[in-house]
Amino acid sequence: MGRRFAPLELNEIELTELRSLASRRSTAQGLALRARIILACAEGEQSKIVAASLGIDPDTVGKWRRRFAEHRLDGLRDEPRSGTPRTVEDAQIAAMIVRTLETKPSDATHWSSRSMARASGLSVSTVQRIWRAFGLQPHRLETFKLSTDPDFVAKVRDVVGLYVAPPERAIVLCVDEKSQIQALDRSQPMFPMRPGQPARRSHDYKRHGTTSLFAALDVATGRVIGKCYGRHRAKEFRKFLDEIEAAVPDDLDVHLVMDNYATHKAPLIRNWLAKRPRWHVHMTPTSSSWLNQVERFFALITERKIRRGIYRSVAALRAEIVSFIEHHNADPRPFRWTKSADDILSSIERFSTYNSPAN
Repeated sequence: MGRRFAPLELNEIELTELRSLASRRSTAQGLALRARIILACAEGEQSKIVAASLGIDPDTVGKWRRRFAEHRLDGLRDEPRSGTPRTVEDAQIAAMIVRTLETKPSDATHWSSRSMARASGLSVSTVQRIWRAFGLQPHRLETFKLSTDPDFVAKVRDVVGLYVAPPERAIVLCVDEKSQIQALDRSQPMFPMRPGQPARRSHDYKRHGTTSLFAALDVATGRVIGKCYGRHRAKEFRKFLDEIEAAVPDDLDVHLVMDNYATHKAPLIRNWLAKRPRWHVHMTPTSSSWLNQVERFFALITERKIRRGIYRSVAALRAEIVSFIEHHNADPRPFRWTKSADDILSSIERFSTYNSPAN
């Protein structure tokens, strides 16, 4: 029998850190194994028993036991290895990063790894490694649009307040229209998906007309009132409001969340709303469609039904939209709003400050 070692004494900090290293998925596998070795040795097990239980050589157990005894947690880290001396100095890296961030090539709108390699005198692979290390992606471009509505803060607080604390004896409906939905048919039959090959379709198509979907989302239940019309004028919106009124119980107040589209503010609509005191309108700020929850439903129906659908007539397109809404309402689920008005306003303030020209 081998000699039984005295248990390694671990303090609370070491024990917590070793357990974390041993169980954390992001830990390198070698480091996780060393943590498990020390945890087993801390229980007084012999090196052979620890090695057998972990499927490794006893000498490996002894090595890391000694390293831990001498250097504690630092002893489990890999020692620096000798290698080829660096050929790129810090000054070169800094100069390349400044050039990436503050300049652009004379013949393009942004740097590529090859154009930067030519300009900086470094290899393409070196440029790519440096960009990757500093999170630089000159080929990518994201879009944004900040609202310039002078009442932005008040409108955000008003709408978000309805979502997180809806009034009693009332229904909150997010209303909008998805206009000009095209009934598209591909010019050639689709090829179905196969193992190792996605479904394929021709890039060109035939148009068979359009329809507009008016929808009202009940934020409390997730149910949707939807109706398709040939156009999206105030006249059609008035008809859709009649649809909503017929569907909502008479004893409930109706709070509408909608945007500032001209159709929603036409005299016909204002007069209709003025005659109905139980209806209350809450406008979202300009350029802030993300605040209207019905947009999430529009994204859902676009992804699952419209974008890849093949429709040879407007009637077929409308039938599929109606079918989708009926299926959705059979088991509705509300979209969960998680951000408070203060969270939203703070995020926008941070974004504006970080991305201002002065920075």
